[in-house]
Amino acid sequence: MAKVAPDSIAAIRGVGPAKVAAYEKLGIRTTRDLLYHFPRAYENRGDVHLLSEAPAECRTAVVLTVGSEPRSARIRGRMTLLKFKAFDESGVCEITYFNQDYLKNRFVLGATFRFYGKVQRTAKRFTMTSPESELLEETVALPDLLPVYRLSEGISPKQIIGHVQAVMSEVTMMEDPLPEEIRMGERLSTLAFALRNIHNPTDYVSLAAARKRLIFDEFFIFALGLSLTKQKNKSTGAPICDKGDISPLLTQLPYTLTGAQARAIDEIRADMAKSTPMSRIVVGDVGCGKTICAAAAMLIAVQSGRQAALMAPTEILARQHYEDLAPLFGAMGIEVKLLIGATTASQKRKIKEALTAGTLPLVIGTQALLSDGVEFAAPGLIVTDEQHRFGVRQRATLSEKNEHAHMLVMSATPIPRSLALALYGDLELSRIDEMPAGRQRVDTFVVDESYRPRLHAFMEKLCAEGGQVYVVCPAVEERDAEIDELLPEEIGETAPLTDDRPPLKAAVQYAKELQEALPHLPVAFVHGKMKSKEKEKVMADFAAGDVKILVSTTVIEVGVNVPNACLMVVENAERFGLSQLHQLRGRVGRGKRKSYCILVSDTEGDGESTAAKRLSVMRTTYDGFAIAERDLALRGPGDFLSGADQTAIRQSGGVKFRLAALCDDTGLLTAAFTRARELIEADPGLQQHPLLKKTVDDMFTLDADTIS
Repeated sequence: MAKVAPDSIAAIRGVGPAKVAAYEKLGIRTTRDLLYHFPRAYENRGDVHLLSEAPAECRTAVVLTVGSEPRSARIRGRMTLLKFKAFDESGVCEITYFNQDYLKNRFVLGATFRFYGKVQRTAKRFTMTSPESELLEETVALPDLLPVYRLSEGISPKQIIGHVQAVMSEVTMMEDPLPEEIRMGERLSTLAFALRNIHNPTDYVSLAAARKRLIFDEFFIFALGLSLTKQKNKSTGAPICDKGDISPLLTQLPYTLTGAQARAIDEIRADMAKSTPMSRIVVGDVGCGKTICAAAAMLIAVQSGRQAALMAPTEILARQHYEDLAPLFGAMGIEVKLLIGATTASQKRKIKEALTAGTLPLVIGTQALLSDGVEFAAPGLIVTDEQHRFGVRQRATLSEKNEHAHMLVMSATPIPRSLALALYGDLELSRIDEMPAGRQRVDTFVVDESYRPRLHAFMEKLCAEGGQVYVVCPAVEERDAEIDELLPEEIGETAPLTDDRPPLKAAVQYAKELQEALPHLPVAFVHGKMKSKEKEKVMADFAAGDVKILVSTTVIEVGVNVPNACLMVVENAERFGLSQLHQLRGRVGRGKRKSYCILVSDTEGDGESTAAKRLSVMRTTYDGFAIAERDLALRGPGDFLSGADQTAIRQSGGVKFRLAALCDDTGLLTAAFTRARELIEADPGLQQHPLLKKTVDDMFTLDADTIS
């Protein structure tokens, strides 16, 4: 029999092979992993109500005395029913359990329990169905806050709570990697206190202190990791590309560069003239002109005798770049080739041979650029478009193929300066905060469900005039919309943890509804669960005009340029962050047609809710950076850090934030990065802080094998 490691999850009493497998699905393999598997929410069972005062339709706590003997009965098939009555000073409640006959001996006549569940009221009659129950005893104090954990099949809530308690003794033996002077300076709790109170908070004050410390740790370790990455990237040996005459490119453009574009190009030019590899990101709104900045950088590389490559996340986007740039470079006598999955085998062979021989100066492609046989004779510049769509391994592979080459990244996500360091700390930042002259404004409206008939009529009118329509839904199918889960932003709230927002629109079902409502218009849908080839076929059909209405999830947030698309409809708009809504709005208004964005939301409120404020900002504000700043003020860093799949974070090295992605404290982010910068200046390689260095290394390799 194999010996179990003392820190293995299997070392916990009652955790056998089946439980080990269930925990592995949650990424939990060691007792430390379990301690860092933080609750996703808390049940406030200390907020006890009388039956008569219990809030309707919300889970709440009531203290009741058993007033009748439990009786069981068999109903349909093998189903059983257990019923009894319990009371407090305000009334009597009938309590029912299904298929739980074993509880019959638990509820002894006269015993008092704290029940937690929904109290239903009809006239003067109270009922509860399958509530949680805890026996009240004078010698045992019940906790006010009970943790709620993310589970996998085979692990019950009570089991995971018990397992966490079983390893809680390890907390006192854990070394704290955070330097004491930083902990004291930021008035943070000890690590032991934080871990105990994140799992077993005595009150909300203790919970807040625990979360503050653990969030600071995540930001701090992340900042240190980015600083160390940046140090590594400062090695010399990059090709000096100082032939910077881009006038042959600019004279072909039908417009003049904006001041922001010119500034970004100057910053790129200065970086590429050094022997230190450039690591720069160009950030700006959809349509702000980032691609011409990349084209200028590629021209500088070629003029300096080097090769350049541009990698896009999809074939359709790579084709779009090729069709836009190949004529410009061709007019200057510079050959450009397209290398994608659809490229024929003979063409691929010729392209690879030309790159290896150094006779092909420019190539545009997808992940095909990472395939075997793609070698550059004189690598000078690598450009990646929509950086967050590429995983850490893809980025590393491209860098390894082009050691010491300059690196330029483009992203259509405007971000506040205070977050730029967090998201792209290993990259220098160029912001394009001006839009080209003539770019039309997309009129934005907020409507509710009552506008549905008029909305369908508006879609029909625009399509009849030659336009096209995007419809974005937050879910793929109805079963995705029915997931009953506590909201992450409600962690630590004293209010009942319920989701009273309107039900989610689902792309697949809504596409069918639209096709029935508008039978003569071609409707299609696309979502992230589809295979890449299927998605790209639908997107290509939409770009060609064969599809008039495209129903989608946010997969089209980054997508192909469709000049005829003149209407963006976002369903359940309250479910999206401001920056994401702005990204979606940027998909239209790219041609000559007057364009519109309609945000559909049935969220109730007086306009003071966060969702209502976000929608109001979208209706009145059009500058991406101003919207990003407002989003940060309304939601905190979490919206930027978590994203749909934490892709913004994962691009930086496989980092998995547990609490920081829910943080609403920008000051904590700033403090962590300031402390990290000061420590790195004093101890560049963290040689004086070996435990801290190990923690950084562990965090930046977390889940690396699972990130594509």
